[in-house]
Amino acid sequence: PPRSTLFPYTTLFRSYDLAVIGGGIAGVSAAIAASRNGIRTILIEQFAELGGVATTGGTAAFCGETKGQGFVFDAIIDELEKLSAIAPYRPYIESEARSFDHEVLKIVLQELCLQNKVDLLFHTRVIEAELEDKKFTNIILHNASGLQSMPVKFVIDSSGEASIAANAGFEKLNEDNDVLYNLPMSLNFFMRKCDQEIIQTIPFKDLGVIQEFSNQEDLPAVSIWPQTHNKVGVKMKVPGFVSTNGASLSNAEISARRKMWSVVNYLQRNKLRKFELKQYKLDYASPILGIREGRRIAGEYILTGDDVKAGKQFNSAIAVGVFYLDYMNPTSEKQIYEIDWENRHVPPYQIPFECLIPKGSVNMLVAGRCFSADRTAFSSARVMTTCSMLGQAAGYGAALSLFSNKTIKNINYSELQNILLKNHGLLHTSEYKTLGSKNT
Repeated sequence: PPRSTLFPYTTLFRSYDLAVIGGGIAGVSAAIAASRNGIRTILIEQFAELGGVATTGGTAAFCGETKGQGFVFDAIIDELEKLSAIAPYRPYIESEARSFDHEVLKIVLQELCLQNKVDLLFHTRVIEAELEDKKFTNIILHNASGLQSMPVKFVIDSSGEASIAANAGFEKLNEDNDVLYNLPMSLNFFMRKCDQEIIQTIPFKDLGVIQEFSNQEDLPAVSIWPQTHNKVGVKMKVPGFVSTNGASLSNAEISARRKMWSVVNYLQRNKLRKFELKQYKLDYASPILGIREGRRIAGEYILTGDDVKAGKQFNSAIAVGVFYLDYMNPTSEKQIYEIDWENRHVPPYQIPFECLIPKGSVNMLVAGRCFSADRTAFSSARVMTTCSMLGQAAGYGAALSLFSNKTIKNINYSELQNILLKNHGLLHTSEYKTLGSKNT
């Protein structure tokens, strides 16, 4: 294969049929689905572990329905259950989330990829792509080996921020300059019980950069969930930032880690709802914020809030969403929703394959939270259970495109749906129940 023409100083990496960029749940699902169908696949991840927000971000719960989300998600759940690392199954209509051990999930995702012959490349960023007539030919990587050029036949962007699709010039739905703030991020941190009461001193308190909270009203929105082995998880809302702006994201991390100490100190001195944490010390904080919303690419179809609220059906459906409209105020620290509770629950709705195809794409798909949707629809469909189905559809779709030698827009959607159904995906809305179901 030719060396990069734009970056002649790069080293040549070996070629792949498919490069999946971003190793969150969507990326893992896409890579395994494609590799199981005979596609030579590499999964490229910027951190040292797979799972994205689920693991590195410490989210530790699958929201939505955890059954019927395809072979790959079934395999993930099965391994977690074998290791006693996930809560018992309850349907979504009874429980909105299913907690798991995010440290165990890291090894589960890694080994499932390797068992399914997916090559893994950690500590690596894809910084640029080369295209000919909107067709990807090479991607440019950067890691400890320096800049490298990798010839590819197909690309799936599951980076969460649509970074490669955006760099390649595909239309963006919510470009940085058009969005003042994203949906709020969260910092997940963990506290462990000690054998005595403890109040940790607020760092740099004398400089006034970290507050001491006196009243519950001072707190940002905080949710606490019990974990095993004398530990609790704490999710703290981080509003007012933009994840696709480097400076803003950096400031979000700084602000969140300061405020975390204020929250820890408050929880060690005061009861919050049913939780008494006077004997709990800060154990560790996730190294990255949990990002709800990043950049999204304009696809051949844009899923809308009206589609979701109406439980819309599509001939090219490749996933079903059920989660409520989790549309929080982007700037308030409190748990304020833009949609009132009565209207937040939606009926099961379908997501069409066209939401994964960037407009004009030849050999690229997006998967996970950079798929094509407006903010209202996205606030429901962004959850990991649904993202896994989007990833699997992208992986199988890439395989069909490569085997048939057709552009991604021209593959046989019925054939793709049959593959998803054979691999344990539930694509009919009648197979799901939500609090917004018309027959509930």
